[in-house]
Amino acid sequence: MNGIFLLHKPSGLTSHDVVNAVRRLAGTRRVGHAGTLDPLATGLLVVLVGQATRLAQYLTGHDKTYRAVIRLGETTDTYDAEGTVTARRPVTATAAELEAALAGFLGPQMQCPPAYSAIKVAGQALYKRARRGETVAPEPRAVVFHTLTGLAWEPPDLTVEVVCSVGTYIRSLAHDLGERLGCGAHLRALTRLAAGPFRLEQAHPLDELRALAAAGRLTAALLPPAAALSDFPTVTLTPEQARAVGFGQRVVLPAVSVAPQLSAVDSAGQLVAVLIPDGDGWRPDVVFSLEQTDDVD
Repeated sequence: MNGIFLLHKPSGLTSHDVVNAVRRLAGTRRVGHAGTLDPLATGLLVVLVGQATRLAQYLTGHDKTYRAVIRLGETTDTYDAEGTVTARRPVTATAAELEAALAGFLGPQMQCPPAYSAIKVAGQALYKRARRGETVAPEPRAVVFHTLTGLAWEPPDLTVEVVCSVGTYIRSLAHDLGERLGCGAHLRALTRLAAGPFRLEQAHPLDELRALAAAGRLTAALLPPAAALSDFPTVTLTPEQARAVGFGQRVVLPAVSVAPQLSAVDSAGQLVAVLIPDGDGWRPDVVFSLEQTDDVD
């Protein structure tokens, strides 16, 4: 089984919990995901199965879209609703002030991740150090907010839709917004709506996958590996070229536009390789052997 499941993750499960559930349903250990969601968060989780796990590197860099509910007037140590409230302050911001504050985040920013995060420093996740009471000061990182749209203001909750770059913490956005407004804030709820080419409307609840697996129809929800590369130019290889690429050899492809990568498929439309430029030709960066079978638990 090689391909992509689009999962609608429920609140309360970690991304690893979902991966383990898919491992059991698919009967293979080769399962991973492209972009972690916190346990509190819901929404789109892209799960890769079999040889498709090798495509994670092409998916994790995509922009993401979220719907977030931000609770103004309360700060927490984790920057979200799972943490301990550390301060409460009155909320006096008007709708115009909220709009102006959101606009101030647009574009490239340096964002400080939450102390309670999975970022590793000296080989250890920061949240483990924070839980031990250690002082944690994560390094700021470059992020980009492409759009920040206020959807609803029902005091003290502000609902926004966010389109942002990879590596952005919406928890930090909530915290930083509260600081700019002077009232404090934390993330109350979060739903991922999109990741790269994939949308939440395409996703399946975990219970639906369980029902398909019980009926022997799990592959009905499986997207082909090539779906991960829908934004790559695609070239169809001849049988001779496909064999050469399968052995890691360079091929010349006339009339192919310049691109950082190509999705190479065979005459049946099955993904053969991801190709990258090499002089006046192309060489395989990742090769797929569709006859290969996965290890089963």
